[in-house]
Amino acid sequence: MIARTRNRPVKARARKRSAFTLIETAMAVIIIGVGIVAMVDAQRAFMVSNAWSSQAATASFLANEIREYTRRLPRHDLVTGLSLNGSTLVGWGPEPGETTYLDYDDIDDFDGVVFGSEGGDFPGPINAFGEVIAAVDLAGNPRTNDDTGEVIPMAGWSQEVLVEKVHPFNLSQVVSPNATEPPSGTFAGRGVGDYPLRVTVIVRYRAPNEVEANEVTRMTWIVP
Repeated sequence: MIARTRNRPVKARARKRSAFTLIETAMAVIIIGVGIVAMVDAQRAFMVSNAWSSQAATASFLANEIREYTRRLPRHDLVTGLSLNGSTLVGWGPEPGETTYLDYDDIDDFDGVVFGSEGGDFPGPINAFGEVIAAVDLAGNPRTNDDTGEVIPMAGWSQEVLVEKVHPFNLSQVVSPNATEPPSGTFAGRGVGDYPLRVTVIVRYRAPNEVEANEVTRMTWIVP
């Protein structure tokens, strides 16, 4: 009798891998690196955005303080007024004897004035009471000079005030400080001091690592 054997397929054993291949390791490193870079960029963008929001809020506050400080003042000096002596304008800007902003008693006195600890005409920035706004320490307490006891102003901030005469029927049209209108028909004319004023406050900030101050915001309003 002839014995028959059945051919059975032999299954190949799967090779057991004990570690990542070089390519897989390189891909993993690249993916992790890209993720870290993306996280760093996102965090940096968040910090920049947060810093800008904080600066914008501070700048708006400082501009409003100037507006509140000048709100009670008339356009021009109540004693001398604004007039023309020939072609010379009299009364625009500080009057004789007004040596500090605390002496200013009308809006046009503030034209071109800068409040700030760096290159300003007067110390600043100031608040609605005309007081210099102090820098604060980490505990939120105002910083003062140990020798004089005076407050140390907020570093890097400045408030610039611009005052312009505008046409009463077109507030976007700036006219010269000595502008007048002669009588015509039923129009009685317009004197040099009879124009509305447009006041603009420009708030700038110079960060510790920057050379020049950058404009953060500006606020404009009309004094009729």
